[in-house]
Amino acid sequence: MLLRIGEVTMKFRVGLIGCGRISPMHLQSIRMIENCNIAAVCDIREYVAKYTAEKYKCNYYTNYLDMIDKEALDTIHICTPHYLHHNMAIEAAKRGIHVITEKPMAINYNDAVDMVNTCNKNNVTLSVLFQNRYNRGVQVIKNEIQNGNLGRVLSGRVIVTWNRSDEYYLKSDWKGTWDKEGGGVVIDQAIHSLDLVRYIVEKKAIKVDASIRNRNHKKVQVEDCAEGIIYFEDGFNLSFYTMNYFTSDMPIDITIHCERGTASIIGDEGYIDYVDGRKMSIKLLDSDRIDYGSNVKKYWGYCHYTLIKKVYENIVLGKEVEVNGEDCLKTQKIINSIYESGLSGHSVFLNK
Repeated sequence: MLLRIGEVTMKFRVGLIGCGRISPMHLQSIRMIENCNIAAVCDIREYVAKYTAEKYKCNYYTNYLDMIDKEALDTIHICTPHYLHHNMAIEAAKRGIHVITEKPMAINYNDAVDMVNTCNKNNVTLSVLFQNRYNRGVQVIKNEIQNGNLGRVLSGRVIVTWNRSDEYYLKSDWKGTWDKEGGGVVIDQAIHSLDLVRYIVEKKAIKVDASIRNRNHKKVQVEDCAEGIIYFEDGFNLSFYTMNYFTSDMPIDITIHCERGTASIIGDEGYIDYVDGRKMSIKLLDSDRIDYGSNVKKYWGYCHYTLIKKVYENIVLGKEVEVNGEDCLKTQKIINSIYESGLSGHSVFLNK
């Protein structure tokens, strides 16, 4: 059904920038939302833009400014290299266009703040694709913690061991670079897991002590290994270990130890062991799976559609988007503080 407010039906003209590997997750999601119409796509590679436009029956551009100036768009989806997110979001917001961007918001914290401020000034929505927040296991664990059933959160750990070879980086002109990607395993792979813990516990990070290294990649300079501890208010602390030179993408391993039990997220599934002996297992259901098309890379997390649909629903209803820019700034601050601490060799206080 179309989303309605009273007798008013809102239809969105949607544009997408960047027709690479992640774009089908957005385009298929948009196509599944009845009150959204894919008006145009943009990619600097004309053959890619043209192929995508033919598939989704829309116009195509090779210059995103031409697209947003000519297509009378309501919303833009940004699926481009990290360093482009900031400028593209700013240009869209200045024209009164809502922004949905892939993670990270930006390479540096100040650019992310600029994105939030510009969107607020122009009364448009800014949302970031942290789709794993809507995984079934994540939602159950968050509810159990926030309603007090698990008691006070004490500590947590994040373990990410994935595979990103030198060949993976060499296929791209921006991956593995400080100026265009903004880093390596932290900003690109571990960011989702770190965001999830912050989202689940709903506590403010106050200090980061981290180390970063390139241990096993010869063709890039960014980090392929990082470990450290993030201190939050109320005594909660999060230890993390992440690297991308394992020989396989192992399931994400997140553990949160609480007074009345321990919650774990292993890949797409959630588990809770209560101290009174009760156990809870939250499995991925077949109904949770979305068909994002054939030959589409399989990403951890299946809830791109859920997040994108909720963004449009909240815009129609005049409500604040759940995964909004202000909230995602908190994760951006943690990511940039990990780099600051790792590069300087000193702890970084986030409340400065």
